[in-house]
Amino acid sequence: MSVFLEVSIQGVLMGLTYALLALGLTVIFGVMDMVNFAHGEFLMIGMYAAYLTAAHVFPDPLVGVPVAGLIGLVLGALSYRLLVRRLLQGPTIAQIFGTFGLMLFLRYGALAVFGPNLRSAPGGLVVGQRLVLGGLVLDGAKVTAAAGSALLFALIYWFLQRTRVGLGLRATAAHREAARYMGVDTDAMNSIGWAIGGATAGMAGALLVNFYYVSPTVGMVFAMITFTTVALGGFGSVPGAFVAGIIVGVVEAVTAQYFSPQLKLAVIYLVFFLVVLLRPHGLLGAR
Repeated sequence: MSVFLEVSIQGVLMGLTYALLALGLTVIFGVMDMVNFAHGEFLMIGMYAAYLTAAHVFPDPLVGVPVAGLIGLVLGALSYRLLVRRLLQGPTIAQIFGTFGLMLFLRYGALAVFGPNLRSAPGGLVVGQRLVLGGLVLDGAKVTAAAGSALLFALIYWFLQRTRVGLGLRATAAHREAARYMGVDTDAMNSIGWAIGGATAGMAGALLVNFYYVSPTVGMVFAMITFTTVALGGFGSVPGAFVAGIIVGVVEAVTAQYFSPQLKLAVIYLVFFLVVLLRPHGLLGAR
């Protein structure tokens, strides 16, 4: 098997996790036209939830995935109820600084509680395992994270497309005033959107713990990649988040292999820049 194909497959695996992480940010923006700058910190909280579950409850970070999802869901809903709903009464700049402040609060709150040291999963079913398929050698933890991300992404997409709550979310995203006139509780849809954003970020973080370190600043590492993924796919476009996540993962892997790991973010931003020159609304975003 060629090196390029192997590297591309590795990129797809990572890209599926990026897609799940971008999904929550996409849902929030689609419903509210608002960017959550604390999204990376929701991921960080999910990573700590899985790490602590593995360290003190059951020695496998995978057990922490539903725990991280539940904590992220509650965190997202509370963030909306206690902070964001009040920010909506002010100017747009208040919303930007409000979620930026939430980001700092969560980051440095975690720093005060857990300290600055990097931590990693103490062990687990897939931690450090290798999966050999013919001539292809894959990281078992990344394969598991990719499979879990794809499954969770599909479940959320089904929820958005096939349930009454999902219909309410899509109606609110399409036209808030019209949805309100038709009896949709748009305030509840906002809260549900934030809950979905927190849950998906938390579960993505729990899957990452199987092969990535945990620290209070880890959200910063993934935040910019997530924002770029959402913008590349098209703000508010769920299919766009999926496609863009895979593209970003492949570009990152190929750049690290053939050029330099230090250049991967620069190349990702270059690809994003070239795309928005031709499609300012993103690959699958609405005009």
